[in-house]
Amino acid sequence: MNIGIVYALAKKQVWLTIEMPEGATVQDALARSGILTQFPEIDLTQQKVGVFGKVCTLETRLEDGDRVEIYRPLIADPKTLKALAKGEQAAARSEKS
Repeated sequence: MNIGIVYALAKKQVWLTIEMPEGATVQDALARSGILTQFPEIDLTQQKVGVFGKVCTLETRLEDGDRVEIYRPLIADPKTLKALAKGEQAAARSEKS
């Protein structure tokens, strides 16, 4: 099976393609890809993984063509960031007036 492994950092994206046997799991693919050695900061006990944007477990069985994604932990709550951005936009508009 042909499997993609994706990990995106703030300024760098990594996409690996590996060959896996039938019945392989997400964990098998991550181990074979070498991405955990390449990025030792990845902690699979803390970070979520998914296939094509859907969170799954490390035991999830893969199918040919699947894309395994390693999700980075959130630094801030998205709702908080959105509210901050709206506040900054409002402040910028009032300064221009």
